[in-house]
Parts: sequence; structure tokens; C-alpha cells
Amino acid sequence: MKKLILAATALAMSAGMGMTETVRLGTEGAYPPYNFINDAGEVDGFEREFGDELCKRAELDCTWVTNDWDSIIPNLASGNYDAILAGMSITPEREEVIAFTQNYIPPAASAYAALSEDADIEGGVVAAQTGTIQASFVAESGATLLEYATPDETVAAVRNGEADAVFADKDFLVPVVEESGGEMVWIGEDVALGGGIGVGLRQSDTELREKLDAVITEMKEDGTINEMIKKWFGDEAPLFE
Repeated sequence: MKKLILAATALAMSAGMGMTETVRLGTEGAYPPYNFINDAGEVDGFEREFGDELCKRAELDCTWVTNDWDSIIPNLASGNYDAILAGMSITPEREEVIAFTQNYIPPAASAYAALSEDADIEGGVVAAQTGTIQASFVAESGATLLEYATPDETVAAVRNGEADAVFADKDFLVPVVEESGGEMVWIGEDVALGGGIGVGLRQSDTELREKLDAVITEMKEDGTINEMIKKWFGDEAPLFE
């Protein structure tokens, strides 16, 4: 009888260990410091560190998948991965298609950068990454919008004369401007867009969303997210209060 009880216990434990939920995290891998591919060929950046900690606390077995930005929502819907961590701002338009957790980065500034302080950002040609809140803003601003598949292409468009300026998350543009040796300069005022950045999920995955929301709340309250934000975006970055 004792052997039968022990065997049953072992079987129950092994079954429980096998119940760990596997979640595939989709990211772009081309938007530093949010996410990028490092020299070892692995996903890196703020969202890698945040996502790994999120999964650890939620007791999820997570793997990372890279996907081009312009198809990142359709491939979530088709089941190629289970969640998006890719610097994606929460907007009403996106919430019609997918669900979001609460934000894990507060609303942050978008900005213009150009080769000259005289660049025309109101009536000229402005480059932005396709499918972003920045592209939507430019389209409604009166400027001519040039959309590109990757953020690096938007900067290249300015440098090769295709566009007068680039409009993107300021966090992405800061190292571009600082490392340009004076070639790239800031234009105009910063613009606040969106409701912060959240984890994108299929609308049907309510249980996963609730689980992730609970952990994000915990990470906000204990200061973990703020420390990660300061590490990757600097001491001047907006933090959670």
C-alpha cells in the first residue's frame, strides 16, 4: 500500500510539473533599446529582461520569437506566438483587434530628428515606421508620410535625402542623434502619443492577460520595472509613481 501511495504521489507530481504553461513571446528584434538581436544572435534589450522576469514570476515557460513589425499583429492572431513584447503602444485602434495588459512602460515622448534645424516637419517629407502611432500622427499632420518596414530604414531615408526628417520614439532616436557626431539634430517639440506600452494578446486569452497583469502590478509596486527602465533608457526616462 505504501508503494502504491508513493507511486501515486510521484505520478501526480510529474503531472503537475508537466502542466507548466508554455508561452511564445513575439518581438521585432530591431528596435533598441526596447528589443534587438545581440552579437550572440539572441533577443536582448529592455523587453528581453522584462519579459524573462515576467515569465519567471508568472511561472510560465517562455520562448522568444522574432517577427517583422508589419505582420506582428496578424501573426499573433494566427497563433505563431502568444504575446507581443515589441515596444507596442496601447491605442484604441489596436484594441479593436487585440487585447493589452496594463502598460509596462509609461506614455513616452516621440520626436523628430533631421540633418538640419531648418527641416520642414509640417509640410515636408517625414519618414516613420509603418504601422506605428508615429506614422498615423505624421499622416494627419499635413506632412508627406514615407513609411518603411524597419526603424533603421527611416533614419537611412533622412541620411540619403529621401525624407526631410524622421519621427519615432525618442528613446529609439536618442542614441542615433547622440552617436551621429552632430549630423542628426532634434527638430521641434516632443510629442506625447499613446497610452504607454503593453503586452499584446489575443482577445480570447483572458486568463493569460489576468496572470500577466497581476505580475506587472507586482513589478510596479516593488520598483522592479522602474529599475529596468532606468537601466535601459536612462535616469531621465518617465517612471511609474
